[in-house]
Amino acid sequence: METKQTISRVGAKPLLHTLVLALGLGAAGPALPQAAADLNAGRAKVEANCAACHGANGVSVADNIPNLAGQRGPYLENQLRALKSGARRNAVMGAVAAQLSAQDISDVAAYFASLPGASGTAKTALPAAIAMSQVTIPPDHRASMVMYQTVNRPDINQVRYLYANEVALRAAREGRDLPNGSHLVLEQHAARLGPDGKPVMGSDGYFVADRLIAYAVMERQAGWGKDIPANLRNEDWQYGVYTPARQLRSGVNHSECLACHKPLDRESYTFSIKALTEVAKRR
Repeated sequence: METKQTISRVGAKPLLHTLVLALGLGAAGPALPQAAADLNAGRAKVEANCAACHGANGVSVADNIPNLAGQRGPYLENQLRALKSGARRNAVMGAVAAQLSAQDISDVAAYFASLPGASGTAKTALPAAIAMSQVTIPPDHRASMVMYQTVNRPDINQVRYLYANEVALRAAREGRDLPNGSHLVLEQHAARLGPDGKPVMGSDGYFVADRLIAYAVMERQAGWGKDIPANLRNEDWQYGVYTPARQLRSGVNHSECLACHKPLDRESYTFSIKALTEVAKRR
């Protein structure tokens, strides 16, 4: 899993990402004339494209995701058009909106608007295929994998180290898509802070690590994507977050990871493919 970086050893984006799904204010200009909205078509699109986060009934799966049931249709249309065009930027929603036609947007907005509003405490259960993760973290990943990138994150006072297994390295070296069996691990560390409250810089130009916060893992094996909705599926990649004690965190909404990586189908769904390839070719 990856996000926007600021300083990188080899200049590519890292794995773990932090995403906000809330629909904020913004506009995409006046609506263009089109066919009347179809509620049945809207429901089908919502079930296929939106339910993993916002729920098929417009009641979201998490506190940081808004309920859309009963929201004003024109407002939703404006937001979706802005996300689709790039006028409004959000990694997850932009990837989802890009897959919707103008008519789909009208249908989806009308369907959500037709639903009764939900209470602020109501939640929809996270779909099993989205909540479940089969990814693993090798007990000796520092010895069995190759560290191929270091990234400073001054915006959140972190330093991150990325590792790849031999399967991924071999494919990158040969210029092939990363195949089943590929395994990438990111260590996420809090940076040591100096008296001025800023990260301490090491002699190599990277922050000095203070403590491990989490591991983020992406792995692909045959058949792992079969139960994931098509609009989110990253072939057979799955994602997971592990605690410093190497315990898989449960209840993580992996649709955020899947949607963020979805547009990277030509880069093996991996932000750091350039970094990985450069290191692999030097080995």
